[in-house]
Amino acid sequence: MAQYRISEAAALVGVSDDTVRRWVRDGLLSVAKDEAGRQVVPGVELAARAQAVASEVADRSPVRRSARNRFVGLVTSVEIDGLMAQVELQCGPHRVVSLMSAEAARELRLEVGSRGVAVVKATMVIVETDEDPAA
Repeated sequence: MAQYRISEAAALVGVSDDTVRRWVRDGLLSVAKDEAGRQVVPGVELAARAQAVASEVADRSPVRRSARNRFVGLVTSVEIDGLMAQVELQCGPHRVVSLMSAEAARELRLEVGSRGVAVVKATMVIVETDEDPAA
């Protein structure tokens, strides 16, 4: 099962370290110790909490890509059925659903609570705006 240090958990959910510690103190998240003696939060619980608070998380990946639509978050659901898999991520306030091969989901070792980045590259993007009242 995925586990995150307090600072990692805070970054993934988009809150401060103190907020995560407060959630632990208030019983909203449990905490354990890793092999180095640092406090860690279970990924499954963090994924559920991320859905509850939903704020955008910055992508700190050092890799440069042409895709601009990158959503960093936590896997909240993995459903594998036959040759296909449906994977859901909570990326800040955004719920992103991906359909992929079951083989790809297994190779990526996707599980609830693991970190993921949804990369969206589309040939068509629709932009909407409010009507201009001056027009």
